[in-house]
Amino acid sequence: MSDMDETQAAATKRRNKRAGMIVASVGVGMLGLSFAAVPLYGLFCRVTGYNGTVQTGTAAPGATERTIRVRFSAQTDRSLPWNFRPEQAAMTVRLGEEGFAFYTATNQAATPVTGISVYNVTPEKVGRYFHKVACFCFDEQTLAPGQRADMPVSFWVDPRIAEDPNTRDVTTITLSYTFYRTIEDAQRAGALANAGPHVGRAGAEPSRTN
Repeated sequence: MSDMDETQAAATKRRNKRAGMIVASVGVGMLGLSFAAVPLYGLFCRVTGYNGTVQTGTAAPGATERTIRVRFSAQTDRSLPWNFRPEQAAMTVRLGEEGFAFYTATNQAATPVTGISVYNVTPEKVGRYFHKVACFCFDEQTLAPGQRADMPVSFWVDPRIAEDPNTRDVTTITLSYTFYRTIEDAQRAGALANAGPHVGRAGAEPSRTN
């Protein structure tokens, strides 16, 4: 082989090696993005209020004169033998004022059952203005046979909802909770096949329901 042929072969080998490294880097990057997709989506929802995702962890700024009506809704997945309902159908609160509401759940089964809840608000466009201070969502709740639990919720609605052209016409917000049986409890009870789509353990990213 001539010196020119050897030079061309070496250059081709370098190009192939470089191309292989680029392809591998792209593959690793895509894999990283796939793992990051869920937390990034969750962050996006929390920042924008997308899909009715509410804000959390901030104290109420103080009441204003304007009021808004908050309705309370409760659903129970068919795999969970609980009677879950709000204690009040609705209440009127002032914007910027912390409100308190209660839900109750009663285990109607003859054995202990563990459930976990998810929540959202509608219309979805108000999610960025609805602030949840404390609630029972995403925490596993185990109820003994016949046991009833009172579940408090505290929240406030950002006064800026009245300044946003997209939301200033909103007069009623619906806060909805859905309770599911946990995967672990369904497995223990042999009810996994009928458990439906739900969160398996506390802290996992929930699926949103309306």
